[in-house]
Amino acid sequence: MKADNVFHQGLLALGVLLAFTAPVHAANNPANGQKVFAEECSECHSAKQGKNKKGPSLFGVAGLAAARTPDFEYSDAMKKSGLVWSSDKLDRYLTNPKSLVPGGKMKYDGLDNADSRSDLIAYLLTLK
Repeated sequence: MKADNVFHQGLLALGVLLAFTAPVHAANNPANGQKVFAEECSECHSAKQGKNKKGPSLFGVAGLAAARTPDFEYSDAMKKSGLVWSSDKLDRYLTNPKSLVPGGKMKYDGLDNADSRSDLIAYLLTLK
């Protein structure tokens, strides 16, 4: 009986711990992500299909292999990166582009706020 009680107390403690441990990407708010895009990305990137700026259009970027947007001249580093833009890779890149793709053309230093990155990625996922 005592072992059962200890086991159940352990499960309860684990449940409480999990309930108060926020996941890395807790936000996931595409509407806020659109605002983040406007503030942080839109000077160089478009969210419209086929409309490149200084940087490539980010329309449909989620799930796309890196350096595949038509009519944009990518750096050799990005072409050779072998990246596929999953949520995880987008998060790593948006945190610090130069560390994930050394020698890339991206001039942006990164977005420190994890919730803003999560929201931005949620927005990028809607661009289909």
